[in-house]
Amino acid sequence: MLKIGIVCYPTYGGSGVVATELGKALADKGHQIHFITYNEPFRLDQFHPNINYHEVSFQNYALFEYPPYETALASRMVEIVLNESLDIIHVHYAIPHASAAYIAQQILITKGIHIPFITTLHGTDITLVGKDKSFLPVVAFSIEASNAVTAVSHALKKETYDHFSTQKEIEVIPNFIDFDRFSFQDKSHFRKAIAQDHQKIIIHISNFRKVKRVDDVMRLFAILRQEIDAILLMVGDGPDRTQTEELAKCLNINNYVKFLGKQKAVEELLSVSDLFVMPSQTESFGLAALEAMACRVPVVTSNSGGLPEIVENGVNGYMTEVGDYESMAKFGLEILKDKNHDKFRESAYLTAKKYSIEAIVPQYETLYHSVIHNFKTR
Repeated sequence: MLKIGIVCYPTYGGSGVVATELGKALADKGHQIHFITYNEPFRLDQFHPNINYHEVSFQNYALFEYPPYETALASRMVEIVLNESLDIIHVHYAIPHASAAYIAQQILITKGIHIPFITTLHGTDITLVGKDKSFLPVVAFSIEASNAVTAVSHALKKETYDHFSTQKEIEVIPNFIDFDRFSFQDKSHFRKAIAQDHQKIIIHISNFRKVKRVDDVMRLFAILRQEIDAILLMVGDGPDRTQTEELAKCLNINNYVKFLGKQKAVEELLSVSDLFVMPSQTESFGLAALEAMACRVPVVTSNSGGLPEIVENGVNGYMTEVGDYESMAKFGLEILKDKNHDKFRESAYLTAKKYSIEAIVPQYETLYHSVIHNFKTR
């Protein structure tokens, strides 16, 4: 069994969720997992004998206008590799984790320790932040310096090659679903508490950033409300929440919209929902949509990024052009018709089954062993 360091953001975003769930799944298979980040990942909510959490802490001296997190992270990685004899480090989200891993790797070489690191690209580290001129050279170098690179979708792999002059081989390993958690649950009593029997429940889950286009969720829901009695659950939080709440008032739908903030048990909310909407400007994979499908909730999404790899028009949901909230509303109504809904729900579930944790995690294990072997024999 391997000793694996996992570096990620501990926050609500997809990269942190995937990194945490991957670590938990690997721990269940007997690997020793060491999470390295500035706070405990929010999905790391239960004790596991094979999981360790190492906090990256540092003091912000008056000399520094901004805390030097990358330096502190690299130092912490060095310390943990030395103390725990790790076999490999797996960093999620390139900025600043990949460059910190490279620094740690070079420091460890001076101490006679040779350890490889893998970088998993998740989306905005390439499609948004990574394109910023102030980050681009470091991101490009970090990709090249990684001992292996993975991307969560073919779309993200293509975009990485399009925007970075890299010859690095990128392996696509998609995100995955833990069906022990994300599956339909009979929560009829819960549903009665939040909606009337005849009402449909629409749900959106995100971090409320501009790229998620949460305003479009309000607009498409306003159109839906003209045709059917429905409520909207807005799950998550972020910088665009306040303006979205104001838009709901302007559209006279605020009495039918529930802003629930961040929720840990999103699977319970999905289990009572009839339709999931995701109008994102960019979505490298669409994990939230796949989690909805696992709970038998059909989806209406934009056609951005990796979403066309999991959404099939007229089968498990529909896709539209980014910003076309009117078509999203039309397709949502089509799905919600009683004669269609059960068919869409079953197809959504069958799609999600292709991405079960049992199917995807062995791909990472194979990659770990291959990288460790090649690193030792080079």
